[in-house]
Amino acid sequence: MKEQSIFKNKILRKCLLVLAWLFCWQIVGMLIHNPILFATPMETAQALIENFGNSDFWRVAGTTLLRISAGFLLGLFFGMLLAAVSKAVPLFEELFRPLVGLMKNIPVVCFVVLFLIWWGASFLSIAISFFMVFTAVYFSTLEGLKAVGKDLLEMAEVYRLPLRTKLFSLYRPALKPFLLGSLQSALGFAWKSGVAAEVIGLPSHSIGERIYLSKISLDTAGIFAWTVVVCVMSFLFERIVLFLMKGAFSIKVRCMQPKGGEDENVPIMLQGVRKSFDGQTVLKDVSMTIAPGEIVWLTWPSGAGKTTLLRILAGLEKSDGGKLSGIDRERSIGFLFQEDRLCNEESALQNVTMVTGSEEKAREALRPLLEEELWEKPCRMLSGGEKRRVALARALASKCSLLLLDEPFAGLDAERAKKCNEEIRRKKGKRTVLIASHLDLREK
Repeated sequence: MKEQSIFKNKILRKCLLVLAWLFCWQIVGMLIHNPILFATPMETAQALIENFGNSDFWRVAGTTLLRISAGFLLGLFFGMLLAAVSKAVPLFEELFRPLVGLMKNIPVVCFVVLFLIWWGASFLSIAISFFMVFTAVYFSTLEGLKAVGKDLLEMAEVYRLPLRTKLFSLYRPALKPFLLGSLQSALGFAWKSGVAAEVIGLPSHSIGERIYLSKISLDTAGIFAWTVVVCVMSFLFERIVLFLMKGAFSIKVRCMQPKGGEDENVPIMLQGVRKSFDGQTVLKDVSMTIAPGEIVWLTWPSGAGKTTLLRILAGLEKSDGGKLSGIDRERSIGFLFQEDRLCNEESALQNVTMVTGSEEKAREALRPLLEEELWEKPCRMLSGGEKRRVALARALASKCSLLLLDEPFAGLDAERAKKCNEEIRRKKGKRTVLIASHLDLREK
């Protein structure tokens, strides 16, 4: 009831504001008292009613709507497409971005004149609307795609997530604020510039043509009436487009089974493996043999290279020297990173489903580690310890022969850490497991 009351109050407030401005408009019109210079709301309303009664009105409004809608859709499609190509091919972005930047800065009237010369009036508003939307969508989409962090891309690489899963679970949430923000302004510019182009080009059966005819006949009320029509159409079009776009961003997509599986488990041998960063040695002549199915605890001190060694085993870093066998690109790996590396806009259940391809299997993985009432919450709403358990459930649920766990008990109290350790042993199976941890919970 309280929410309904607040909503009604907002509607009432907006209506009162509109009435106040209409009253001011009427007062100014009465003071000027010259319908050729300034039409009042009543005169504008009368012109609107006359237009609505004209059988040609809907054809004119519909034609302008179709042209601007076509320009918008083309700009949206090609803006997103070329932004995706630019993200995938840096050389293409380097060559293409200056051109789009030039298109963004050139005055609209220059495009109007050039397109009028090249194509005539019929496609003018389509082309202008296209350019207004294209440049905004290209830059916002590119920035959104680049907003996906290296940490999530590494996670997707290790778990071999299918392209569809990466598109909908990694890139789509990152793209949402950038694209929706740019569309709100681009839609308004598309209508303003599209109708302005019609006023200049005068294509038949267009709103721009009617505005021009009202101008030469000194019909100020008609100009105001058609301006109201444009504003209403622009407002409704923007609301419909944004509603559909928000719906598209909220569609739940079924995750596919990642590539790989529980392949042959072979020994891992390291001989004199070393690694340095910026001249500082992190790993120095590390040698060990890890038998298939063995659990190995790395309880070295902080800064001794535990995380670096796991990243080398996962193929995310290259060693500076030494020999490493039993690891290749075909070996399936599950990795609990030192950071949680969750898709924060997705639920805990969805994050685990990414690597299982099945919600049922994801539920089985989460049940022993996370309270059921938290499964559907976006991960950004979970505490640090809850996120850690989701990330652990995801690693344990992956089909792999090598499981790398980097600080699996970080942020957990002693009881939770003990339960997580028990779950690791229960889900281990025949897999080889490496655990890098400051907390030693191995069986004595």
